[in-house]
Amino acid sequence: MCKLFLIPCIPFRYRDIKGEQKKLVEVLMINSQSGPGLLFPKGGWENDETVEEAAAREAIEEAGVRGDLVKLLGFYDFKSKQPEGMCRAAIFALHVKEELASWPEQSTRQRSWLTVPEAAERSRHPWMQEALVTGFSAWLENWSNGGGCVDRSER
Repeated sequence: MCKLFLIPCIPFRYRDIKGEQKKLVEVLMINSQSGPGLLFPKGGWENDETVEEAAAREAIEEAGVRGDLVKLLGFYDFKSKQPEGMCRAAIFALHVKEELASWPEQSTRQRSWLTVPEAAERSRHPWMQEALVTGFSAWLENWSNGGGCVDRSER
């Protein structure tokens, strides 16, 4: 039985490519405090908040970014090193609107903006890599082609 339920998000932004009309998608990862590899902001949630509020809060606390949660990408199971055993994460896509100059965990976290292939290669956990490659990439392609509800002029 899973006793641990994490709420991570995949923060992303669009970056202009010089001399081209299309934009490059980058995702934000942070360093792990317990070993090599990079992570997406993640954590548990408080009794007085929704899972969406928890995902947004973790993005601010761990990565220093604010934005719009635009999609629940899915649920991903993983094996915890803790005695809880198998656990589950509900992962969201977060369209970053603001990168904060200071944030609660900035003394222990470093931010890295990466392309999706770079992020997949550097991801510490296989379940985060799977969420990025399957859930996020498939959803993003549909959203970027007009399937999303955010005004395309904002991208």
